[in-house]
Amino acid sequence: MKTSSLHIAILFVLTIAATGLKAQQQPIFTNYANSYTYVNAGFAGMSEGVNVLGLYRQQWAGFKDNDGNDIAPTTYLISGDMPIRALHGGISFSLLKDHLGFEDDMGLSIGYSFHLDMGGSTLGIGLAANLCNRTVDFSHLTPTQENDPILQSLGEQSDMLFDLNVGLFWQIPESLYIGVSALNVLETMTKALSEQNTSSASFINDRTFYVVAGYPIQFEDMPRLKLVPSVAAMTDIASWQLNVGAKVVYNNLFSLGVNYRPQESVGLTASICIKDFTIGYAYDINTMGLGVVPGSHEIALGYCFKLDLDRTPRDYRSVRYL
Repeated sequence: MKTSSLHIAILFVLTIAATGLKAQQQPIFTNYANSYTYVNAGFAGMSEGVNVLGLYRQQWAGFKDNDGNDIAPTTYLISGDMPIRALHGGISFSLLKDHLGFEDDMGLSIGYSFHLDMGGSTLGIGLAANLCNRTVDFSHLTPTQENDPILQSLGEQSDMLFDLNVGLFWQIPESLYIGVSALNVLETMTKALSEQNTSSASFINDRTFYVVAGYPIQFEDMPRLKLVPSVAAMTDIASWQLNVGAKVVYNNLFSLGVNYRPQESVGLTASICIKDFTIGYAYDINTMGLGVVPGSHEIALGYCFKLDLDRTPRDYRSVRYL
């Protein structure tokens, strides 16, 4: 698909050269429960098992600019977490590669969560160190002003940014859970991208806030069925995104669900669990009223190995990959 207006809208944020260049918006997935390890440092080790996830998201699959360049956002995420009893909490890691137009971000975060027993519930208090390598090829951008001296002098730029993520994740076993978190709380800025022009343009990490919540419902007359409604919201203050979803889980083996993003898309999800492995797929149907914007695909592969920690099982955690 090709369109000039959307091309300009998507890439405009990359051509700003005033006090700084913001990062592209942090990703949020249709199966957002799969990314709790990434978006909330407090979640590490809360599922009482060794969890590893690989996730691939192709947004607006096949979307191209007028020059035939593939500018559709593409995200790869590998994450993992596990409890460490000796540390009274859990540890986590995530590796993210995010591609949008002519920008590429590669991020690595390593975190720790302290688990506070609150008598019938647990509060995870987390902190993660985040390292991001950002690369933008300005030479491929289409300037709004011909012979733009800033874009001509910048070319391809790359730099590293260090930042911190914080999070709180509270859960009642087999019941309600709520998480609040912030990524890139320091909003780190790099040095000026080019010393050959008068602009002070720099890469800046976007501080992004997340709120997630869910409440699994077990049907008494249908013990093999479980309804898992959930909500996730994110904002960088300048913009926000809301996700409202629900899925039906059968015997902790199969699930079907739906997710709604106001003014953007309706997502359909499905998954199957084979022993300790879970395979999931989601497809987002565009509702923006723009026929040139294709749908989005999301594939997830998860592995969960339960550890015997002599605690009450968190059954709803076993369905985070469903």
